[in-house]
Amino acid sequence: MFRKNRLSLVFILLVFVVALLVVIPVDKGVLFSRGVLLGLDLQGGIHLVYKADFSGVEAGKEAEIIDGVVAVIANRINPLGVTEPVIEKQGEDRIVVQLPGLDLTDVQKDRIGRTALLEFGELIAEGEEAKWANELGSWKPATGTINGVEKVLNSSYFNENTFVNIDDFGNIELAFEWDEEGSQLSEQITSRLIGQRLGIFEGDNPLLGEDGFPIAPRVDAVITESGRITGLSLNEATELSKQLNAGRLPVSLEIIYEQTVSPVLGADFINLSLKAGIIGIILIMLFMVAYYRIPGLVASLALVFYGVLVLAIFKLLGATLTLAGIGGFVLSIGMAVDANVLIFERMKEELQTGRTLGAATRAGFNRAWTAIRDSNVTTFIVTGILFWVGDSVVAGAPVKGFAVTLFIGVAVSMFTAIVVTRTLLRLFVGTRLAQRTHLFSPYLRRDDA
Repeated sequence: MFRKNRLSLVFILLVFVVALLVVIPVDKGVLFSRGVLLGLDLQGGIHLVYKADFSGVEAGKEAEIIDGVVAVIANRINPLGVTEPVIEKQGEDRIVVQLPGLDLTDVQKDRIGRTALLEFGELIAEGEEAKWANELGSWKPATGTINGVEKVLNSSYFNENTFVNIDDFGNIELAFEWDEEGSQLSEQITSRLIGQRLGIFEGDNPLLGEDGFPIAPRVDAVITESGRITGLSLNEATELSKQLNAGRLPVSLEIIYEQTVSPVLGADFINLSLKAGIIGIILIMLFMVAYYRIPGLVASLALVFYGVLVLAIFKLLGATLTLAGIGGFVLSIGMAVDANVLIFERMKEELQTGRTLGAATRAGFNRAWTAIRDSNVTTFIVTGILFWVGDSVVAGAPVKGFAVTLFIGVAVSMFTAIVVTRTLLRLFVGTRLAQRTHLFSPYLRRDDA
């Protein structure tokens, strides 16, 4: 038994040292160089939920399309300089976008979800139906024919290599190249529109220049392989180029939920959470030592092991720590103490019957295990339900964060309460302290031992 306990102790110490090297320093551990990822409520940033419009989508294609939308949004966000963006599906038609440490303008928020499809139009003749109207007149889509099929000229025929250029006169140009089909359509359309305007539209609205006037260049020559859009501001041309190169969204998106947290508020949350956590752990340790004496001291050491191990797991898994997650973490500390309380109360009963410390420890852990197991299993079930609920509601990120951290915390607390605490208590078996049973129970007097 002594040899088995010694091996367990060596294993626990090894795990503790490795976990400590992962955790310290907090911003970049010695091992694996992982930092703690902070959520929006702690770091500041923005949380957006987009809803996809599947009204014009063929039934059964929704899952495939939503995956494509996630990929396009990821490509659009990367140039924003966000180090750890979170982009994930929620339900069947929603996409959650979390951008820690970033503050977006309304234009940037809108651009993330824009289809980024430019359509070219020509002025209508008398009696024709118009799709767009602006200061320059009424417009219809500019179309051409390929293999007997009429097609609308739009930016889906762009190669994904658009770029912004400044000509010799200081004018901003958005340069693009047509693919093979686009070249054929462009040649047909510009051939018949020489001397006329070619309108450019994005969705239901005309593409506007820096002066706020619709962009509709006059066609002076046949355009085949490439073209240029002028009149945009440098910022507008750059953003549009990024979107066109990132791909276009196959469906339109609408922002249905938005939450913004300033970095200052996030820093306040971190400080308050840290103080609350430290104060709570110290009070728990003081109570355990004062009430349960040596077992309480052992449980306090197990809590230190627990805290280091959980933080190491968070770092290694790349989990994002939120305020709700910290709540789940602190709650799991309390549950770890609950397990120790059950064990120590069982040990007290065994010591009162006159058993030795070794026998009382063994019986206390064995008899308390079923209650600890059942209570933690019910907690696991609840965390699963919370995670499912958080994944199905619009503002469910805090709920999911609470569920995940609580699940990890409770799982680790079972290990520390059952394995670590028992291993450390066994160190006292066979020593002189083991004969002084009043040090291992708050209710036994010296003359009862």
